[in-house]
This record gives sequence, C-alpha cells and structure tokens, in this order.
Amino acid sequence: MTFSWNAALLDQLTFAWEHQFLPRLEGLGDEEYLWEPVPKCWSVRTGPDGDWKQDLDWPEPAPEPPPFTTIAWRLAHIATAVFGERVSNHFGDGSFRGESVPWSGKAVDAMAIVTAEYTRWRDGVAALGEEGLFRPCGPAEGPFSNDPFLMLVLHINREFLHHAAEVALLRDLYRDTVTPAPTAS
Repeated sequence: MTFSWNAALLDQLTFAWEHQFLPRLEGLGDEEYLWEPVPKCWSVRTGPDGDWKQDLDWPEPAPEPPPFTTIAWRLAHIATAVFGERVSNHFGDGSFRGESVPWSGKAVDAMAIVTAEYTRWRDGVAALGEEGLFRPCGPAEGPFSNDPFLMLVLHINREFLHHAAEVALLRDLYRDTVTPAPTAS
C-alpha cells in the first residue's frame, strides 16, 4: 500500500467537517449566532450603511488579548481568513476580500458561506494531488513562501479545527447559560 499525503490531509479535514463541525452546528439559531456573552465582543453586525460586516476594525498590532468573539465572528473568520483568502490566493485570482463578503444576521446564511469556502479549499487541495503538496507555497505566504504546500494545508487544517472547537465551546456556553434548562416533571 502506498501512503498518500493528499488523501491523509483531506481525510483529516473531511472527518473534522462532517463528523465534528457540522453536527455541532446543527440547529444554530440566529439569536445564538449573534449572542455576545461579554461586553465589547467582536461580531458580525450592521454598519452605518445598513450592510452586515464582520468587525475588522482592530488596531495594528491587534490588542492583546484580543476581544472575545461571537459565533458569528468565528464563522466569518473561518470562511474568510482560514479558507476564503487561501482559496483565492492559491487556487483563484487573489482578489478575495473578506470585507466584501455579504454577511447577514442569519446563521443559515453564514453556514452557506462557510460551506462554500470550505468546499472550494477542499477541492483545491484535492486537485493538487501528491506532487502539488511538495511545491513551494509561493509569494502569497510571505515568509513561508518557500515552504512546501503540505505545510500550508497542515496549518489550515489546524486553524479550522481550532476555530471550530471555539464555536463548539460557545454553543456549550450558550446552552448552559442562556437556554433555560428543561424542568423535571
């Protein structure tokens, strides 16, 4: 049997998506999606123009520690910074801009955007095949431009798993602090 890095990386990502992430997001409602468990959260909200946008107005360098984030912000981050920008830079024309994503206050809309970007990333990695994983990442990855693409895929998988776990934790927190517990009869 020949080992395939491409198959192993895609299996890891697909398993996390299908068996961890999607089941944990089932039933996500709009109130929970936008819930701010502490004051001054970063989120997705309407701006002065009435359009929904992800809060991206943090100073450089980013505050330490960064503000707490909502499920909405985390999903936007997964869609844009984890998948969308990388898809555009490595499998597209490099024109993707997170600030132009048409967000809304609806969880179902956010999940559609996250799913579309995940699918584009997954399809791009699959198309690399085995050999493509060992070519350099290229200039879009700055100081990591000479690293093999394999390292970028590992990083993106790790980032997705990390942020998906944060979303799951926020769902647990919401369930146990906002949602009324069922009463025993």
